[in-house]
Amino acid sequence: MSKKEGKYVIHATIRTDGTVQRKDVVGAIFGQTEGLLGEELQLRDLQRSGRIGHVDVSLNQRKGSVNGEITLTTSMDQVSTSVIGASLETIDRIGPCKASIRVQRIENVVSAKRDVVIDRAKRLLMDLIGSGADESKNILDEVRSVLTVDTEVNLSGMTAGPNVKKSDGIIIVEGRNDVRNLLKYGIKNAIAMMGSGVPDELIELASTKKNVTAFLDGDRGGSLLLMELSGSLEKSLTHVAFAPKSLEVEHLEGKTITKCLNQKEVAAKVVQRIRKQMESDDNATLGHEKAEVQAPEVMAGWGQHLEGLKRNQAVIILEDGSGSDPLGAAALGKALEEIEGAVGLVFAGKMSDRIFDLASKAGIDNVLASTVGDTARKGSVSAYAPSDL
Repeated sequence: MSKKEGKYVIHATIRTDGTVQRKDVVGAIFGQTEGLLGEELQLRDLQRSGRIGHVDVSLNQRKGSVNGEITLTTSMDQVSTSVIGASLETIDRIGPCKASIRVQRIENVVSAKRDVVIDRAKRLLMDLIGSGADESKNILDEVRSVLTVDTEVNLSGMTAGPNVKKSDGIIIVEGRNDVRNLLKYGIKNAIAMMGSGVPDELIELASTKKNVTAFLDGDRGGSLLLMELSGSLEKSLTHVAFAPKSLEVEHLEGKTITKCLNQKEVAAKVVQRIRKQMESDDNATLGHEKAEVQAPEVMAGWGQHLEGLKRNQAVIILEDGSGSDPLGAAALGKALEEIEGAVGLVFAGKMSDRIFDLASKAGIDNVLASTVGDTARKGSVSAYAPSDL
């Protein structure tokens, strides 16, 4: 492979078995690859110097799981770009959720034929190290289990207290150590999810109970698990309790456990509050990234179409780079439905949800607007201002 520099776009797919936000995916990419590739390929440093662009994440959430796409632009040589792409595949967990990232292709290859170099040895080494850590943890778990082996039960592969089946209410926790800690203080109706992903058996059990309380760790991982439980259990989830901030249920003392459970809240209220907070954090993160983003090269000449446009008029950009006649707000939707070969949109006004939706329905990925607010991306559509060109 020739070591030739150019503009490349890494396209990857992501799948998780739990609920995550774009902020979590971006954080995992920068955090989990740090130190993996050596001093020359630190992603944060490369982004500051403009050698790589922002990490663009598009997620689709469905019943507690997530599928989506990741794109990352680079202006580095082919070898470095391929190594960065391979490093994304080493990420196997995002927050509390198992994750799988696979690079599908790298675009804009100078040579007609190019091998994608994947450093499998590093991945195997990381898997080996991770496996060893899990084995050590399992040994400790087995030793600790002596304390509760006479009272805990196995229910369809889930660790639970002995009263789970006959009790009118259950307490859902994350792991078996949480159940064992609650048992130590006389709480016998807890059941563990056993990691991310809500088992069908737990969904069925919850549907038969009058009260179902989620008792979760006091960190972002606990909030993400709540969103996952809410999506799977729906109305069966009645209440939510959290451990104190930054603490885990398995480490709480008896008095703290009692206090937390006594302060439980109605699930629907908590879910709504946390969802709004996550959306706010997500938008703030995307807004921060926007300042570092440059528009794709294909948009280089689009600025000329803004000249002379009246407020709220738009021009549709075609495959050959030409633009349609100016269109008013009322005529834009119909024109986008009828026109063929539309690849972009230029809008003389502030980017709005309506423009995002119209572009999405027309299969347009990029929009140039006079001004862009806090939301620079919605779904697959990215919005840019003239200063981004």
